[in-house]
Amino acid sequence: MKKKLISIVTPTFNEVENVEEVCRRIEKTMQSLSDKYAYEHIIIDNCSTDKTLEAASELAKSDHRIKIIVNVRNFGPVRSPYHGILSARGDAVVLLAADLQDPPELLGEYIQKWEEGFDVVLAAKPRSEELAFMRGVRKTFYRLLNLISDVPLEDNATGAGLFDKKVIDCLRKLSDPYPYFRGLICDLGFSRCTIDFVQPARRRGHSKASVYGMLDQAFLAMTKHSKVPLRLMTILGVFLGFVSLALSLIFLVLKVVFWNSFSLGIAPLLIGFFFFASIQFFFLGVLGEYIGIILTHVRNMPLVIEEKRINFTEDESRVER
Repeated sequence: MKKKLISIVTPTFNEVENVEEVCRRIEKTMQSLSDKYAYEHIIIDNCSTDKTLEAASELAKSDHRIKIIVNVRNFGPVRSPYHGILSARGDAVVLLAADLQDPPELLGEYIQKWEEGFDVVLAAKPRSEELAFMRGVRKTFYRLLNLISDVPLEDNATGAGLFDKKVIDCLRKLSDPYPYFRGLICDLGFSRCTIDFVQPARRRGHSKASVYGMLDQAFLAMTKHSKVPLRLMTILGVFLGFVSLALSLIFLVLKVVFWNSFSLGIAPLLIGFFFFASIQFFFLGVLGEYIGIILTHVRNMPLVIEEKRINFTEDESRVER
């Protein structure tokens, strides 16, 4: 009986301290499943500036199952992993971070749920060892996102998980140049489940997530999967317009009735001016985010530009993405 192929995709950027261990733990876990499954491990390196690529290349020399895609520059944490997923050819594709905060030992549970009939199996972390403040910020953000999202999203999903081949084939047809992957997977509507685990703290190296990067993810999630901010702008604009008209009429009547004693003063004018100016700037900012997403799609740039591939056959390198 032909073994099913599991493609495991690991994005890397300056993970020299973790890349060898993640490969070793994946190999050990898949070895226990080797009677039914073969695997390939695709490392997509986002132009690391340390020795990550060298360490991965040494591993690839002795293990043909380890395949490497090297980007010509850092294309960010959104586009590079997505390109790696679309480059996979397995019957199922697993996205697994290099920082070991999504344990490779969960692979067996992913595959088990997949064999039960789920097209998407997501890792979810209801508890984690990260700082309590960051944990609270993330939970608050995802709750707010779920409130405004057109499609309910999975709470506490990390982005890691397993995706059936038909899900990947569907993603290839979308041609999304800058996807919010966690939301996109839920938006497609394939059958899915979650596997809860306690996310360990990063043991080696440091997180590449910056404040700007997290804000980018937040705005991307909002603009890709909700029209609520645009509707709120319209509703709030109409409401404030009526409030302004009512206040204007009230002040006009007061001035006409108490012409000599009623003095408007400069303070209300300044407060009103700065309030409405700030509202307008906020609206322009939200509108700009949506326009930016439109511009990204119109430009139709590739997800990444590859410098080279290691251990891919000629046929695999011609996979249509």
